[in-house]
Amino acid sequence: MDHSSNQILPLETLRAFDAAARTGSFSAAADKLNLTHGAVSRQIAKLEGWLGLKVFERNARGVTLTNEGNRLHLRTTEAFALISVNSDHWVEPRGTAVVRLASIPSVSGLWLMPRMAALENNPTRLRIVLDVDNRQADLADEGIDLSVRCGRGRIPGRISVQLFEEHIFPIASPGLANEIGQGDPARLLKFPLINDSDASGWRAWFAAQEVDYRPRPQDRRFEDYNLVLDAAAHGLGVALARPPLTQDQLKSGRIVAVDDRVALNPVSYWLDRPVGRPRAAAADLARRIAEQAGLAPEKLDAFLQDDN
Repeated sequence: MDHSSNQILPLETLRAFDAAARTGSFSAAADKLNLTHGAVSRQIAKLEGWLGLKVFERNARGVTLTNEGNRLHLRTTEAFALISVNSDHWVEPRGTAVVRLASIPSVSGLWLMPRMAALENNPTRLRIVLDVDNRQADLADEGIDLSVRCGRGRIPGRISVQLFEEHIFPIASPGLANEIGQGDPARLLKFPLINDSDASGWRAWFAAQEVDYRPRPQDRRFEDYNLVLDAAAHGLGVALARPPLTQDQLKSGRIVAVDDRVALNPVSYWLDRPVGRPRAAAADLARRIAEQAGLAPEKLDAFLQDDN
């Protein structure tokens, strides 16, 4: 076996191998794991590439283990049994009604979580497994059915539809807002400005008011928008409201608007899925997300039918 790389195989790869070995079929393994046939095939290819040998013989009726595959399956069976006996780890739910949905922390906490009950229970029961991550992972390889993300456009290798845009405006803590007062937009430059992943939002807002802005040493940057809101609420500077992520915070009075002028954020929200026909449960969840986002039905239909 060729172990020239120190990379450790992900557990998902070994699960795909184990399921294919037990069922004798990539398709049956895909059904068992709630993945596509292509996702299982790619995981096996990854395993064989890492090992430097074949673990399955492909034939018309399915797959059979090679001698090396048999030896590996004995080891993985023992390893999974050992993990099962000696670990209290969380066991991920599986089933035809389970859908894996990926998103970044801010969208997960501020947009998806308040809608989770409606997304899971309307009109029939779904179970959403939420993968919270800042990476733009390969959806098919990681068994992700859908992804809700912020971005500037489509990502190659995915089917995408724009869910909605947002019109941003400045916000701060009530105390800092009183200090800032009303007036010319340039008055905000007297205070630290809080950015999230980049300064494009502030540049867009100031440009709409015909004011030039470039990030300064006194400004603050936080990668996650949850931290941006926390920083603003604690009086560390002026941030930008990103509706609908800030609806609850504004209603509670934790943060308040300091200027009524708005601008279109160059970043918008997208729903992605892997290439290929989506599973029925994934298509059902996509419809529910689209309804929550107010997406036009014809755009959703194109998103679900596009196989490119």
